[in-house]
Amino acid sequence: MSDAQWYYVENGQSAGPVTRDELLARLESLDGEETLVYGPGLSSWTPARAIPQLRRQAQTTLVPPAPRSRRADEIDYEIFGDDMQYVEIEVDPGEMVIAEAGAMMYMTAGIEMKTQFGDPSRQEGFLGKILTAAKRTITGESLFMTTFTGTGPGKQQVAFAAPYPGSIVPMDLAQLGGELMCQKDSFVCAARGVSIGIAFTKRFGAGLFGGEGFILQKLIGDGLAFVHAGGTLCHKRLAPGEHLRIDTGCIVAFQPSVEYDIKFVGGFKNTLFGGEGLFFAVLTGPGDVWLQSLPFSRLAGRIIRASSIGGQRKGEGSILGSLGDLLDGDNG
Repeated sequence: MSDAQWYYVENGQSAGPVTRDELLARLESLDGEETLVYGPGLSSWTPARAIPQLRRQAQTTLVPPAPRSRRADEIDYEIFGDDMQYVEIEVDPGEMVIAEAGAMMYMTAGIEMKTQFGDPSRQEGFLGKILTAAKRTITGESLFMTTFTGTGPGKQQVAFAAPYPGSIVPMDLAQLGGELMCQKDSFVCAARGVSIGIAFTKRFGAGLFGGEGFILQKLIGDGLAFVHAGGTLCHKRLAPGEHLRIDTGCIVAFQPSVEYDIKFVGGFKNTLFGGEGLFFAVLTGPGDVWLQSLPFSRLAGRIIRASSIGGQRKGEGSILGSLGDLLDGDNG
């Protein structure tokens, strides 16, 4: 089994394949037994310490890391609803939740709300806050973020609603390697300690034609974050080298070990009449991918096409148009 193929995460990117002996040697210069690895018998990325064939061999070569405590606030939550969901978060005194402006649904009396410039999870000077805010404007988000801190006695609750029909998805970054790439409009809220940044796509074509531009949101930390997926959520786990072709607007989030690229649809009829656009996204494993069945751009497009033009309704599904409305009693 020593010649079996193993993969590991280094600086947020997957590396490999390597043999087990090569992996053990590499772990010494990385994060030791906390490094995420993927290999024979595994269905997902797993810390090296949880893999017996690595742990037994690593006992003499790796120095066990000191126990790590979660740096982000540890919050409790409950998600309500089916198609139009909201998440209620319970905080202890002093705990904080960070959210995009306008996402709050309700809060109890012991919650203090503040609007802050820059990233509330980072201890930054004024120039750092300006830089962070400038990055947020690039993604089309507000310069400000809103924080909700428990100040009253006992546990307090604050709730955040989904912006349109779909699902709110909890993401534990501690179990996902500490980093997650998201569509720029999908972030809802997170525990204090999760940093909301931006990431530039590596390929020019992906940035130019990928639907999300050159920029994706990047969530970094070890706490809980909540993202929104329109319509029905689809979760896929890609093996190393496995490809998945996706409509660009249907991507919600993916691990940084997943490679993101854009490919031309191809074919004259596909290009002109396929209705899927000129390009689709290609995601290559290993890593987890979350998709949505109803991107907001698609929902908005359908609403626009179905809405009135010049103040007058279009007769849908009937060659009789307005006459058909009179005949079937729809004369609104």
